[in-house]
Amino acid sequence: KFLRLDVDDGNELEFGFPTSREEMYRYRALILGSVEASFFTHDQLQIIADFVSERGGGLLFLGGHGAFAEGGWQGTPVEEVMPVVLGPPTDDPQGFFAEVKVTPTQAGLAHPSVLLGAEQDQVRERWNSLPTVTTVNPISQVRPGATALLSGSGDQLALEQIVLAFQRYGRGKSIALTIQDSWLWQMHADVPLEDQSHEIFWQQMIRWLVDGVPEAVEAVTDQEQVEPGENVRLVTNVSDSSYIEVNNATVTARITSPTGMVEELPVDWTVQRDGEYSVEFRPLEEGEYEVEVTAERNGEILGSDKTYLYTASRDDEYFSASRHTQTLRRIADETGGLFYTPEDVSSLPEDIRVTGAGVTLVEELDLWDMPFLFILLLTLMGAEWGFRRIRGLI
Repeated sequence: KFLRLDVDDGNELEFGFPTSREEMYRYRALILGSVEASFFTHDQLQIIADFVSERGGGLLFLGGHGAFAEGGWQGTPVEEVMPVVLGPPTDDPQGFFAEVKVTPTQAGLAHPSVLLGAEQDQVRERWNSLPTVTTVNPISQVRPGATALLSGSGDQLALEQIVLAFQRYGRGKSIALTIQDSWLWQMHADVPLEDQSHEIFWQQMIRWLVDGVPEAVEAVTDQEQVEPGENVRLVTNVSDSSYIEVNNATVTARITSPTGMVEELPVDWTVQRDGEYSVEFRPLEEGEYEVEVTAERNGEILGSDKTYLYTASRDDEYFSASRHTQTLRRIADETGGLFYTPEDVSSLPEDIRVTGAGVTLVEELDLWDMPFLFILLLTLMGAEWGFRRIRGLI
């Protein structure tokens, strides 16, 4: 089955899964459920891998009898895209099955997809309140460079189960969710009707999956806010429908000031990098500027993009001035420090007195090369000689 979202017409995907890069690269994300690798041709498997590495798309793997090692994905071009390590399929004719109690990892406590809309100090409690789920894919390792966000334990598991993991792969990212029935977090009898954990989890997952996926034409300014009269550099990356960088495109920037004045500027190829074009301009008015960039080649529109720039007096100290509690707690935990709020900051002087100086200098010296030990050795030898001389032993 294919779920088609945002299709242009009813004929899209009429003949099944895309068979060309141009067709596949029109999408921003791909979710593979419990489908065996043999469903796809070798060329389609390579297209899926390239969709992540070259297109920069998001790829989500879901657990099931036809997923991961149980689905024959070992040895395919897609295996290296996965953020988890595939072991051999189980030899049991009944297959593998285990109940899993899911809990966030330390990295997961700071990731939006795992927070379930709760404060950081309540995230573990929220996950502990959810019912157990099941997996038929025993996975206990992530690839080097990958990060595990959720793990699980259970009586049928010899090793800790990797439940949710991700990695960057080329220009894109891949995510693995190794359980098969996350719907239990919504439909289980023990879950209250008003509990939104399942909805929030999947909303955040889908947003994360498509976040940062590049378009064929992308424009960005080197600063989000500048003072009037300050130079701004506009950088545009241009690719064709196969997401191959284009160096011979005609790129134009249409800049609209806060009062509606329009200025068009040509954007030239930088030469230093394939597909990169840049131009500098100087906004003079205060307010929000709209910058629309269009790229074409041989009369064919390759794409367009919009970005915005705010011009005003500097107020960097007020930008995003709210307290980032989750980030501060994570930094304190990782560095061995403490996190304080106005309610408990009164304990700070006592904590400083107990912990001692904030800077500790460690100096290592070789005992055998210290003058004090040399003098002590000579003293002991001299004392022994004097004792023997007095006693007439020498």
